[in-house]
Amino acid sequence: MRVLFNSRAKHDYLADALTLLSGWTREGEQIRRTLAIDDTQHAALTERVKVVADALHLRPEISRQSDSTQIRVGHGNGEPLTEGEVLLAARIEDAYRAVTES
Repeated sequence: MRVLFNSRAKHDYLADALTLLSGWTREGEQIRRTLAIDDTQHAALTERVKVVADALHLRPEISRQSDSTQIRVGHGNGEPLTEGEVLLAARIEDAYRAVTES
């Protein structure tokens, strides 16, 4: 079921949703997460995220830095976060759990 939100309620809804995403930090109009995973897990996570991101027509930034993977979601050009970007972050969490539990 879809519910329409006015702009004030929409902002509160996104803020509430972000509080449920543990490990994600907000940097302006982007959210970021650093994951301590190995190279094999990084590759599996990247593939899973690509499928979801393509379906949502979004492009997260995923980079590998020594023993961790950094993910950024959002435009970063002054545009506010959207419901789709918060949804993508939640799906990234699902993918992270899947690749670290297997």
